[in-house]
Amino acid sequence: MSYIFCLMGKSSSGKDTVYRRLLADTQLGLHRLVTGTTRPIREGEQNGEEYYFYTDEQFRQLQADGRIIECRSYDTVHGIWNYFTVAHEHLDVAHLDYLTINTLEAYEKLRDYFGADRLIPLYLEVDDGLRLQRALDRERAQLRPRYKELCRRFLADDEDFSAANLERAGIQQTFQNVVLDETVAQMAVYIRNIQNR
Repeated sequence: MSYIFCLMGKSSSGKDTVYRRLLADTQLGLHRLVTGTTRPIREGEQNGEEYYFYTDEQFRQLQADGRIIECRSYDTVHGIWNYFTVAHEHLDVAHLDYLTINTLEAYEKLRDYFGADRLIPLYLEVDDGLRLQRALDRERAQLRPRYKELCRRFLADDEDFSAANLERAGIQQTFQNVVLDETVAQMAVYIRNIQNR
């Protein structure tokens, strides 16, 4: 059986870095399942790497075509931003293992769509103070920092990833992202054990 490993965690918990490191591990043989968004691209991001970036019009067309597997809409300080997973024709979930970054809500919808036996959650945890510092450092590096949106996301994470929500979603395995190399190594072992069962 093939699997979709769903990497989750609060904002600035290191998901993007862990994601890149796991994809680079050739022994794992993971493929990208990149989600889409209508939010503006950030400095340093590339289309098709962190996200596929769509216009609002393109997003509406994907909806009209019935190609949206799951979608979350956020009323940000800059307007509505949509985050979603598109049913791409090149996805081969019957034969290939995928890695995606997503929210808890999206994980549950993907699990319902692809099946609970195929969706494997990978939840990253980081101290809130460290996360906030990382988020501020990243935002300062932007051409147009969006501090209000940073604060909104940071506060929303407490609700989105509450202990009750994690329990409801059946998230039991968590990884403390204190030392990056150790975290990635632990996750790689966990993934290999799943793949070999």
